[in-house]
Order: sequence, then structure tokens, then C-alpha cells
Amino acid sequence: MPYTFTRNSVPIPRRRALVHIASPALAAAALSLPAGAAAASRALAADSAAWLAIQAQAKGQTVYFNAWAGSPAINAYIQWAAGQLDLRYGLRLVHVKISDAAEMVQRVRNEKAAAKTDGTVDLVWINGENFLAMKREGLLKGPFAEQLPSYAWVDTEGKPTTRIDFSEPVDGMEAPWGMAQLTFMVDAARVPQAPRSLAAWLAFAQAHPGRMTYPRPPDFHGTSWLKQMLLDLNPGAQRQALYQPLTSTAFEGRTAALWRTLDAVHPHLWRKGRQFPLSAGAQRQMMADGELLWALTFNPNEAANEIAASRLPASTISYQFDGGTLGNTHFLAIPFNTQAFAAAQVTANFLLGAQAQARKADITVWGDPTVLAVQALPAAQRSWFQSTPVPGQLQAWAAAIPEPHASWVDALEKEWARRYGG
Repeated sequence: MPYTFTRNSVPIPRRRALVHIASPALAAAALSLPAGAAAASRALAADSAAWLAIQAQAKGQTVYFNAWAGSPAINAYIQWAAGQLDLRYGLRLVHVKISDAAEMVQRVRNEKAAAKTDGTVDLVWINGENFLAMKREGLLKGPFAEQLPSYAWVDTEGKPTTRIDFSEPVDGMEAPWGMAQLTFMVDAARVPQAPRSLAAWLAFAQAHPGRMTYPRPPDFHGTSWLKQMLLDLNPGAQRQALYQPLTSTAFEGRTAALWRTLDAVHPHLWRKGRQFPLSAGAQRQMMADGELLWALTFNPNEAANEIAASRLPASTISYQFDGGTLGNTHFLAIPFNTQAFAAAQVTANFLLGAQAQARKADITVWGDPTVLAVQALPAAQRSWFQSTPVPGQLQAWAAAIPEPHASWVDALEKEWARRYGG
């Protein structure tokens, strides 16, 4: 589910993928185009007759934007965007606040089953298994993403997950909105040497009984930690199976080491691995209270945001495993039965534009890393992304490891619940 994602306030260095995920079509599209703008040739010009017609049609329409509402900073950003869209394009953006994108998927699924053409959802914040379900069940309208004028500046080369969502080709059915990468935090005053690999984390947990844990799956962050462990425990060629649709044979073979490792480490965790925090936010608060020594997030700037809000000590640092951590892109998609297709496209284009992306990347606003190729932007727009580093902000980015195929998620969560859900 999309949840609190982050942005960088300085340009993110290009990250090398640890597995080959680019399709031949993606590689071909990237050739002979400006760096970071692999699909620029498909994007409409902002002043083209085709795009101006879409903008004209959007005027007066209402976009019901279904988006996770668990962060006041994100909610405030969406309200800012709503004001801008009204002022510039005369359209209305309504934030429909949801806690789990799966609920929205089921609603759209029910509407399709009932042959309801006047849908209740016009734009969704989505990725992963929810995108996979909507794409395969014909619940999305498109392709539309790569024709958006702002798409010309998307860094499809340096950030290949902008076109591959949990190993599923996007095919223009959703527009990239922001980047996320699994990031960890510790209070350096209490933990001078943070564990920078899974092996170090396991040793640290054993050496500090009751002071380490992870969120309870199927919480998004808890499942993400399972996937991080799964990737680390399946190095090299073994990892390739994780990027293919799930089979029972592959699941049994590739997860065996995960369950052995969890069986061994759970007795050393908080409450001996019999209970788990219900969310990453709860885990972070337990770390702030001194009950835990480590927390995780998918927002590399979350610790900095929490320090600024006086909810974490200034000695808190952010880091990633030296060998890389799970990374993905979160997207905007349009359901098949939207009543405001033009306005939904204009909204997605605005949110993908340099001004909105820079504001989202600002750590004082949200801190969600941009999907754009910042260095390819005109100088004036590039300057919008510059800011001064602040305490708690991630200083050194590790490689982003692409997500396993989305079909693995449900099986992982169900098997975890069977073994440890109690």
C-alpha cells in the first residue's frame, strides 16, 4: 500500500540495480534520448493542441483522489496541490482519505462487476500488488502516463523502477510520483555502530535481547522487512526466482532460509518475538522512548522530519545496508470508470511537474524523493531542488534493490501469519 514515502532534498545519485530488470523495450527506449528522460519522445508538448484540449476538458471537473492519509505532512501537501490545480486549471481535487489501497481496489472491482460506468474513484496512489491486481483485472484506464508533458523529465534510466513496478511492467498505466527506499534509523548516542548488513543485524539482536523487532506483517513495513531478509538470504543467481511470478516450488525453496532465520532470531526480539509493533510509526515511537534501539522506514528523510518535530533526538541517524536495500517507486493511476479522465491526467501531470516534485522533495514539506532527472532540468527548475542538509537526513545512499514480483507478497504474509501470527 502506498504509505509515507519520502523524497530527497538533494538530487539522488544514480543507483545501479542489483538485478537485471530492464526489458529490451525499456533499453531501446532509453537509447539516444536525454539522460534520465528515456521516454521524452512520447510526451506531449505542454503547448500542443492535444494537451491544451485535455486541459480545456478538465476545467470544471472534480477528481476524487484516493490516497493514504496517515501523515499530516502528506495531507497538507495534497491540499496545497488542490489549491494550485483550482487556481491554474479550474478543476477540483478532493482527497479521499484511505488507510489501505486494497480497500479502494476492492471498491473498483465491485464497480466493474456491477457494470458501473460512473466510478467513484478518479485517481489513486498505488504500487505493488495493488497495481498488479488492477492491471491484470482491467481496472485501469490507459495507457496515459508517458504522454503527460511532465513525463519528459522522468529519470527512467537512472531510476528504472519508474517503469517496472514490483517486477511488473508499468506499460504507461500509472505515472511515477515518488521514490522510496528501505532505510533504518538509530540513536547514535545509544548505538555508535549501526548494523549495516543482515548478518550484523542478527548479531546485534542477539547481543541486545528485547531491544530489536520489526512491524507485524501484513503492515507494509513489516512485509518489506521480510522481503529485505528474503533478498539478502538469496544472493546472486538464487535471487532471480524472486523476480518471477510465484510458484509453490520457488516459494518453498527460496523462503526456507527466511523461516530458519526468523525461528532463530525471534526469541531475542522484543517480547521474545511473540508480539510485534503494529506499524513502523509505533516502532519508531518505541525507539524514541528508549524501549527499542532500531527502527525502519521507507522514507529516507523520516528521521530528519521527526527530529524537526522534536519527536526524535538530534543524535538520530539514517542509514541503509551497505549491500543495498529494497527500493521502489510509487505511482498515480486512473481507474477504468473515472468520470474525470481529463482532469485526472492534468492532476497527474501537475504532480509530476518540477515545481510540485521539488516541493514534495523539500524535507520541511514532505521529503519524498523525486522521480525526475534533476540534473537534466533547466537550471532555474534544478535550483528548486537545492537545500541544506539537516540532522537525521540520509547522507549516503546505498544501491536500491528492486522489489520481488508482487505475487510473492500475499504468500509471504500468509505463511508468516501461519508460523508466527499466534
